[in-house]
Amino acid sequence: MAGAYDASLPSVPDWLNKGDNAWQLTSATLVGLQSMPGLVILYASIVKKKWAVNSAFMALYAFAAVLLCWVLLCYKMAFGDELLPFWGKGGPAFDQGYLKGQAKIPETVRMFGNGTMEKEATMPYFPMATLVYFQFTFAAITTILVAGSVLGRMNIKAWMAFVPLWLIFSYTVGAYSLWGGGFLYHWGVIDYSGGYVIHLSSGVAGFVAAYWVGPRPQADRERFPPNNVLLMLAGAGLLWMGWSGFNGGAPYAANLTSSIAVLNTNLSAATSLLVWTCLDVIFFGKPSVIGAIQGMVTGLAGVTPGAGLIQTWAAIIIGIFSGSIPWASMMILHKKSTLLQQVDDTLAVFYTHAVAGVLGGLLTGLFAHPDLCVLLLPVPNTNGAFYGGNGGKQFLKQLVGAAFITVWNVVSTTLILLAIKMFIPLRMAEEELGIGDDAAHGEEAYALWGDGEKFDATRHETQMQQFERDQEAANPSYVHGARGVTIVL
Repeated sequence: MAGAYDASLPSVPDWLNKGDNAWQLTSATLVGLQSMPGLVILYASIVKKKWAVNSAFMALYAFAAVLLCWVLLCYKMAFGDELLPFWGKGGPAFDQGYLKGQAKIPETVRMFGNGTMEKEATMPYFPMATLVYFQFTFAAITTILVAGSVLGRMNIKAWMAFVPLWLIFSYTVGAYSLWGGGFLYHWGVIDYSGGYVIHLSSGVAGFVAAYWVGPRPQADRERFPPNNVLLMLAGAGLLWMGWSGFNGGAPYAANLTSSIAVLNTNLSAATSLLVWTCLDVIFFGKPSVIGAIQGMVTGLAGVTPGAGLIQTWAAIIIGIFSGSIPWASMMILHKKSTLLQQVDDTLAVFYTHAVAGVLGGLLTGLFAHPDLCVLLLPVPNTNGAFYGGNGGKQFLKQLVGAAFITVWNVVSTTLILLAIKMFIPLRMAEEELGIGDDAAHGEEAYALWGDGEKFDATRHETQMQQFERDQEAANPSYVHGARGVTIVL
C-alpha cells in the first residue's frame, strides 16, 4: 500500500492533490445519491399510489440519459471552448488523454483591457474525469427536478425525448453562461452552486412544461395523497444530506470555502424547515410532513447561490426568508393568480425551486461578504450591497442574471415541447390517466392484487368507473391534494 503514495508513480502527477480529488469524488457521489436513489424514492412515495412506478422511472431514466449525453456532447457545451458568449462548443469527453489530464475550464481566464492576464483559467488539482463526473451529477438532478412539475400525466415517451433536448438547449446555456466562462461569469453575476443554473432553471422549465402538458385529471388534482409518507422522508433525508456535496464541492477543493458552505447549507435548511412548519401550525393548526420537506428544500435552494460567500448569520436570515416567502407564494399568491391556478405544477417545483432560487440569488447580492468573495470569485472587489462599495451594482447584476435564465428557459422549453408534440403526444390518453402505472409500464408499485399478472384492460373497468365518479364528485376548493403542497385558502 505504501507505493500508492509514491509521488513518482505515473498515476500521481505533480499537480494532483489527493485530498481535493477524494473530496470532489465524494461530493460527486453525494450529489449523485440525491438523485439516485434520493429523488427516485421521493418521487415514488410522494405521489398517488397509481403513479409511483411512473414517477420513479422518470427520474431513473433522466439520470441515465443525462450521463450518456453529457460525455458525448454536453460537458464541453457547458465547460469547453467558447462558441457563443452563452454557449460552449460541444464535443465528446471520453478520450483517456483528455480525462487523465488536469481539470481545466478554459474560458474562465480573465484578461485586462491591455491584453495581459488578470486571472488564470480555473484549474483544480484533480483530473478532468473528476470534473466531468461532478458536473454531470448537477446536470442530472436539474433535469430530474423538472420532472416534478409534470408527474402524473406526461407521456413517458415524450419525457424520454425531452430529457436530452432540454439538456442540450437549455441547461448547457445556463451552466456555460454562469460557470463555464460565459458572459454572466465574466460580468460578475454570483451563482455559487446553482441557485440560478439549477433551481431557477428547473423551476421555470417545470412550470412551462406543466403548462404545455396540461393538468392532471381533476380527481387527481383534488386528491393526490402520498402513498408512503415514511419512505418520502427517507428520500428527503438523502436529498438534504447530499447537499453537503452539492455546495461543499462547488469550490473544487477541500478548503475554507467548502467548510463554510457545508455549515451554512445545513443551517439554512434547518431554519427554513422550522419556519415553514411554524407557519403551517399557525394557519392550519397542525404541522405537515410534506410542508416540512418543502421548507427543507426551499432552505437548501435559497442558500445555494451564496452558500460559501455569506456569513453564518446571513444563512439563518436566508433560511427565514426561504421558509416564508415561498410558503406565501404557494399558499396565498397561488389563490390570487389565475395563471398559477391554471398551471398544474404537481410537486410545486416553481415555488420550491424557482422562487427560492431567485430569492437566494438576490439575498446573495445583499449579503456576500468581501473577505469570502475574494477567496473564490473571479471578479475583484465583489461584495453584497450590505457591505457598500460595488454592492448596489452587484444586486442589479443578480437581477439581470435571474432574468436571463428565466427568459431562456421559458423560450427554450416551449420550443422543445412544441417540437416534440409534432411527433409524440405530450400527455397520456385520458383512459390511461385513469389507470396509471399499469397502463404506462405494465407494472404496479404494490402487487396487492396478485403477483405476475399481465395488463388486462378489462380488469380496469371498475377502476375507470370509479375514476369517472371521482371526477363528478370533485371538490374544487382543494387543488393539489396533501395539505402543504398547494391549498386555496
